[in-house]
Amino acid sequence: MARTSTLPRWAAHHLAAVRVVLALTLLVGLAYPLGMTLLARAPGLRDASSRETLVGRAYTDSKGNPLPGYFQSRPSNAGDGYDTAASGAGNQGAESVVDTPDKPSLLTQVCARSKAVGELEDVDGSRPYCTPDGVGAVLGVFRDGGTTGRVTHVVSLNQVCPARPFVSSYERVVVGCAEPGADYSRAVVTPVRGDAPARPEVPADAVTASGSGLDPDITPAYAGLQASRVARERGIGEDTVRALIAQYTTGRALGVLGEPAVNVVELNAALDRTHPSRGA
Repeated sequence: MARTSTLPRWAAHHLAAVRVVLALTLLVGLAYPLGMTLLARAPGLRDASSRETLVGRAYTDSKGNPLPGYFQSRPSNAGDGYDTAASGAGNQGAESVVDTPDKPSLLTQVCARSKAVGELEDVDGSRPYCTPDGVGAVLGVFRDGGTTGRVTHVVSLNQVCPARPFVSSYERVVVGCAEPGADYSRAVVTPVRGDAPARPEVPADAVTASGSGLDPDITPAYAGLQASRVARERGIGEDTVRALIAQYTTGRALGVLGEPAVNVVELNAALDRTHPSRGA
């Protein structure tokens, strides 16, 4: 005759729950971490698991200016930049086009970065929807019908007085600069594309941060844009620098996933080993 449990139903339920907790603790809390640790120490993976080149870094001086003899990383929103304890994004999206007193819009950040990169690399840093002075080209348009009707007043929202507006007039109304502290909430926000090329010379990864803020990679296009400057500052041929870029460029994962990328940390370290920077 089969034995029947003499435990009360509530006790049997609690015992089953305890067994599940113990099993998950052993599996997830012990077996999985141990397995991942052993896998990371496997040949071919052991070195990569501990290399500092998996996290990017900024190549700037104490004042935040780019070191001219080094390839520059993409921007970072992790703390003060590439802070592993503050990994994260800027939490601003495509609609972030108007600056606030305490924080520039995403558009203005992109415009300012593109202008700075253009000046550093001696190329055209202009972009659509950016003013020549490096802020978002956005008008606040007031109409007598609210969102429709005749234009009565126009302000360049991101150019605070006494800055000169990037356009003199809009629909035959003179454009003014933004007065500090003024309320423009009733204005129709109107980005202006301008005459910048549809494909800017400064690549997108040079002006936008990664989701983690720790990405050590840039595109081959951004690396190529910097090759001439780095070669000049290190006193070597540009062909030598471009060969190193190719050496530290990885292709798409499995041939189809992601995009080719250049690890800036590895590339700069290789340059320091083979051709030390005169300004380092």
